Amino acid sequence: MKEKLKIDIVSDVVCPWCTIGYKRLEKAIAELGVEDQVAIEWHPFELNPDMPAEGQNVDEHITEKYGSTKEQQIASKQNMTDVGAALGFKFDYFDDMRMVNTFDAHVLLDYAKDFKKQTELKMRLTTAFFSERKDVSKREVLKQALLDVGLNAVEGLARLDNDEARYNVKSKEGYWKNLGINSVPTIVFDRKSAVTGAQPIETFKQVLSELISKK
Repeated sequence: MKEKLKIDIVSDVVCPWCTIGYKRLEKAIAELGVEDQVAIEWHPFELNPDMPAEGQNVDEHITEKYGSTKEQQIASKQNMTDVGAALGFKFDYFDDMRMVNTFDAHVLLDYAKDFKKQTELKMRLTTAFFSERKDVSKREVLKQALLDVGLNAVEGLARLDNDEARYNVKSKEGYWKNLGINSVPTIVFDRKSAVTGAQPIETFKQVLSELISKK
């Protein structure tokens, strides 16, 4: 049995292009029929590591961080909504939407790895944030996400108060940043080559076909 292609995805839960990038990668994998030939692992990246507990209005945040005008933001949201819809994902932007802190979500994704539930939990959290207007920094939302994917919520939430678990996630964030990753999604293949951003499905198919054929 040949070795699987390892795919490391560095991303954040509240990053729309990370969601789009993964959905395109997922579609490429499905269209090639190579689901059993790849192994995906998610790695933490916080777009806003200093985001306070109360979060920040998304429009204010984008203006402050990127200097986008209101018109640019409207166009960007519409574009993401359309792209998401074509991939079967719902982006539901609303006036009071808030950018939130995602560190606890990353701690739980690290926990989910032990049970091969990372991708399931990742998509559950990003769906809660973008499609269901939920605050993924809140423990009740995180608890429900754990339950929804069949994980032990008590055990999972205990990780959030575990200093070692929190340190491990910080260390992993540092590891990828030290490799020069400063934008997400970054998708790494067999720790040898990488693509950044939400690449087209055809690009992912090309990369996957080439790398799998060399296995």
